[in-house]
Amino acid sequence: MKIRFSISWLVFVSRRFASVDKKGRGALTSFLASLGIAFGVMTLITIISVMNGLQMSYIDSILEISSYHIRVKCNSAEDCAVFVEKSKFDSDITVCTPFYEGQSLVASDKGRQSAVLVRAVNPDICQKDSGFKRELKIVRGNFDLYEHNYVVIGENIATDLNVGIGDEVTLVAVSGSSDVSLIDTSRIYKVSGIFSCGYSGINSSFIFVSDKSKKTLFGKDVLPVIGIKLKDSSIDTRFISRISKKFPNLSFESWRSYNRAFFGALRIEKNMIMMLVLLIFVVVGVNIFNSLRRIVFERKDDIAIFSALGAKKNDIQAVFIMQGFLTGFTGSVSGTALGLFLCININKILHTISEFLFHVKHSFILFFAPEKVHYIEQNMMYTVFASVPPRIILSEVCMIAVFGIFASLVAAWAASRGILNLSCAEVLRDE
Repeated sequence: MKIRFSISWLVFVSRRFASVDKKGRGALTSFLASLGIAFGVMTLITIISVMNGLQMSYIDSILEISSYHIRVKCNSAEDCAVFVEKSKFDSDITVCTPFYEGQSLVASDKGRQSAVLVRAVNPDICQKDSGFKRELKIVRGNFDLYEHNYVVIGENIATDLNVGIGDEVTLVAVSGSSDVSLIDTSRIYKVSGIFSCGYSGINSSFIFVSDKSKKTLFGKDVLPVIGIKLKDSSIDTRFISRISKKFPNLSFESWRSYNRAFFGALRIEKNMIMMLVLLIFVVVGVNIFNSLRRIVFERKDDIAIFSALGAKKNDIQAVFIMQGFLTGFTGSVSGTALGLFLCININKILHTISEFLFHVKHSFILFFAPEKVHYIEQNMMYTVFASVPPRIILSEVCMIAVFGIFASLVAAWAASRGILNLSCAEVLRDE
């Protein structure tokens, strides 16, 4: 006599083993294991999505404002003009913007100084470059560079210099060519706008002036850097390989190499956090392993009966592996749903937590030290993280959910290997 196993039979038996055992603890053990998988998946999805939002806000600001997708350096003004004209007919290019830049020391009339990067751009850049306009948010004033002595500065620089709209700043020292004085207190500019973007490094170092000031700041023979934005930033290597053959006299640099150190640090940070959070699955896998080992030991008589009826040990082992799969699948699906819900509503949740903690602290201080109640403030870290929109990447969500199921399967397989060592005759004799 031989038992014929099917998937439906395996599911039925594994669920019975999980829900009822001789001591009545199987259901609770299975529930706690699924709950651990669910919390692990939920935590990992939420953390990775929030980190993606934080990192992508950095990357978007850098690519759209600072580095562009491709930076082109020319050897002559004629080469620059020819390249800019030909780029209008390239289907891969969406934006081609010449600009001039150099380092400077800027000072305010209030006695404060700050080291900055001066970038001279076309006053119409916001109209020609939608990505630049989207990422560079004007918090005060306007992006107005139509007068040659107007300047737009980062929010952090404005704070350091203690200046506002209409105040004057002096570019005391500029790293221009030899025909421009290094130190010159006559380079006075009026602040027409203050901007902010998703990367604080730009807010604390960039100022924009009109390209009409290029000769005054950088010299009459200065050559521009041409910033290129592509329809797809991932084709940068292929684009450089193609365009460099047409313009061998020009130098091309991709955003990957220009920001290699910073983007590499972001990648390492993300990988390390993912590895740390994945330890949750290791702990849950160990719990599943121990619980299934106990169930296998307590089901020795049932396993012996199946073997006596002609069932193969590998088929009986499949029952427990199916039990582990169901545990992991239930936990992964529910954890994915909870993680996506948290990601979608993370801003509201963080604001609610911030308000709750503020009121708890306020009530506590009001009761024990009412004279200090006016010093209570909300924790700004919640506000900072609430302002970062999480970015859900489908491939990462699927990978996390699959890993939760995989951890359960591995634990179930390891726990059920003891079935192969059971002797049907010895078990039935003991019973």
